[in-house]
Amino acid sequence: MPEPTTDRSDEVLVQITEGVARVTLNRPERRNALSWTMVSRLREVLAELASDRAVRVVVLTGAGDKAFCAGADLTGMAAGAGHLDLHDSRGELAAVFRQLWHLGKPTIARVRGYALAGGMGLALACDLVIAADDAQFGTPEIDVGLWPFMITVPLVRSMPPKKALELMMTGRRVSADEAERIGFVTRVVPVDQLDATVDELAATLAAKPPAVMRLGRESFYAVWDQAADDALRLLHPLLTVIAGSEDTAEGLAAFAEKRPPRWTGR
Repeated sequence: MPEPTTDRSDEVLVQITEGVARVTLNRPERRNALSWTMVSRLREVLAELASDRAVRVVVLTGAGDKAFCAGADLTGMAAGAGHLDLHDSRGELAAVFRQLWHLGKPTIARVRGYALAGGMGLALACDLVIAADDAQFGTPEIDVGLWPFMITVPLVRSMPPKKALELMMTGRRVSADEAERIGFVTRVVPVDQLDATVDELAATLAAKPPAVMRLGRESFYAVWDQAADDALRLLHPLLTVIAGSEDTAEGLAAFAEKRPPRWTGR
């Protein structure tokens, strides 16, 4: 396996193998809580992966076995920062969500242990969430006199809105099994099957036609909040665009010739 990349910061590690980039939040001693430098580095990493044509899938995870991400580092994020600087910095997590949605390739959150507050939002901003059966989710901000403003959008996009409101108002913890029942976790597996399950899913997605995957995924997010008529007006011409792509032509030819397709991403 390649060695992780640690340019400028070892708080976010990157490992790329066979078209799958594994991005690891690397502060296990702080349960991978988000520092300013970690969020900044994560934004840089996502920008690099978005432009890397060799990367077809991104897996986001946390180091160690205690947490995916326990949210913001409340003890260290404000040190030495002015009021306006803090305001601007708080918006960086929203920028990460936007980057994930507009990445142009599938994203998978691999979750062990705690995914709390901003960490829960980060997981739910990914396309799919695979959780070990020891995972716990929650929005405990209310209990320290805060409100999970920044993660409201990924939460209400991942479960019934009133369920999201209940979790935000109570701050209670949600087990992996309940998270799967609510619908914001794609699949729950035993801890010893987590890596194999994530690897299998990532390989499946990486083997799909990248041009079709990119445009199809972008269309999904583009029509999410649109009225049906507006969404259909956007989707109709996209079908014509995709039908003229090299990947579509190759897929149809491979189907007719009963052979595996050879995708080019064009």
